[in-house]
Amino acid sequence: MRVPRLPRPRSLAGQLFAMQAVLIALVVAGYALFTYVSDQGQAEDAAVRQVTAVARSIADAPSVRAAIRTPDPTAALEPYALQVMRDTDVDFVTIMNTDGIRWTHPDRAQIGKRFLGRIGPAVHGHTFTETYTGTLGPSVRAVTPVEENGRVIGLVSAGIKVEEISARVQDQVTALLGVAGGTLLLGAVGTYVVNARLRRHTHGMNAAELSHMHDYHQAALHAVREGLLMLDGQYRVALINDGGRELLGLAVPDTELVGRSVAELRLPAPLTGALLSSEPRVDEVHLTASRVLVVNTSPVSGGERRGTVVTLRDVTELQSLMGELDSERGFTQALRSQAHEAANRLHTVVSLIELGRAEEAVEFATAELELAQALTDQVVAAVREPVLAALLLGKTAQANERGVELVVSRDSRLDDGLLPESLPARDLVTILGNLIDNAVDAAQGSVGARVTVTAYASDAEVVLRVSDSGPGVDPAHADLVFQRGFSTKPAGPGGRGLGLALVRQAVSRHEGTLTVAESDEDGEGGAVFEVRLPLRPAAGDGR
Repeated sequence: MRVPRLPRPRSLAGQLFAMQAVLIALVVAGYALFTYVSDQGQAEDAAVRQVTAVARSIADAPSVRAAIRTPDPTAALEPYALQVMRDTDVDFVTIMNTDGIRWTHPDRAQIGKRFLGRIGPAVHGHTFTETYTGTLGPSVRAVTPVEENGRVIGLVSAGIKVEEISARVQDQVTALLGVAGGTLLLGAVGTYVVNARLRRHTHGMNAAELSHMHDYHQAALHAVREGLLMLDGQYRVALINDGGRELLGLAVPDTELVGRSVAELRLPAPLTGALLSSEPRVDEVHLTASRVLVVNTSPVSGGERRGTVVTLRDVTELQSLMGELDSERGFTQALRSQAHEAANRLHTVVSLIELGRAEEAVEFATAELELAQALTDQVVAAVREPVLAALLLGKTAQANERGVELVVSRDSRLDDGLLPESLPARDLVTILGNLIDNAVDAAQGSVGARVTVTAYASDAEVVLRVSDSGPGVDPAHADLVFQRGFSTKPAGPGGRGLGLALVRQAVSRHEGTLTVAESDEDGEGGAVFEVRLPLRPAAGDGR
């Protein structure tokens, strides 16, 4: 069975077009009606003034008074009345005696008959007007006396037929309706053009569909965990979701953020630069005070720049796990190398035994065991915290493979169970591991390549110090060295310049301090990085 398809509701643009067209039509019709009524009254008033003026001018004419005194007034007055009718565009001029007997009339058959209508006020010397139905039909007329020496000797009436007044009004209304129709057509065309543009912007959707889309839009914005930030053409915040505010550390309501420039958000300079860039950014890693973010930007353009869409992903945990994975990979490579060296030493021992030199074989094997045990004892004796001890042992093997000696200074003392829960071992691994990696990179290839690690705790803080025998840090770069992307070495496949930035982020998260200076230990030169972490819960710790 085929389900009948319900008609789709009219689009918002169509509804607006219909509403505006009806509104224009009502306005024009109302104005036309008002004008018709007004013009009708004005036409009647104009007709009254016109016939009154004509009647008074005839009554004041000396020739009319002279003709009235003649034995046959009609002979002189009839041609004169017809001439005045033609010149003044009135429908009739009637001159009569004080009894109302006509001396003139457009219809000669009516001459000599009594005037139809009132004449009383005029007989008493007063001019008046009225609408009356006479021999020519309904008309607007004026009746005025002809006076001589203060005595009424005759009467004059001039009039315009009502149908003539209506015809004049109809002509005006016809012209008005023509103008109104043109106005309505022009308004309809303008409305259609405006609504066609609106229809393009709304993609032909009606109000209900737009409302539903807005609801879905809001629900989606608040549901996604990834950060979404939209900037307008002037790099001001046009929209930001909950995830974006959380990832950027903006503890402000959306209403206060919208309309603010990116430069006013007080984000790290590299991140602000990425957001202000006119070029798209793909999977760029940026650091905030407490997070590692992957940032993607895409300009929105339609012939001109309209804004930028920014997506933010939190990879803080992923970055930490990648660091641990890199450490494990390094441990694996170190174990593989040590296994290879152990096989060589074992072959040496076996060969000595086969040569009958058992005592030398035992002496060789014992020396190797004592060397390995001494290294382990040295690290464990100084750092009893198991995670850091394992890290130092692994990093020692890695450094050895790269031709760098890693030693734990005699000043080190970090007992197990000393660290509070607010200072997790993972953060210490991030800090110390990246500092050692950076020091090994710097020391590798130098004469007497060496890295010295110092770790100890007092009642108030934990101190981690890593020095190397490398070329040191230029004082001009002392602050830049901790920014993401800064490195004095060529970039590798995974990029460089992130390790020290992660160190600074972790230190800042625990309200510690991070400094770099020139190392003067044993005259080796190089750089020394020092981290001091308070042994108390950090006020801004989000973990």
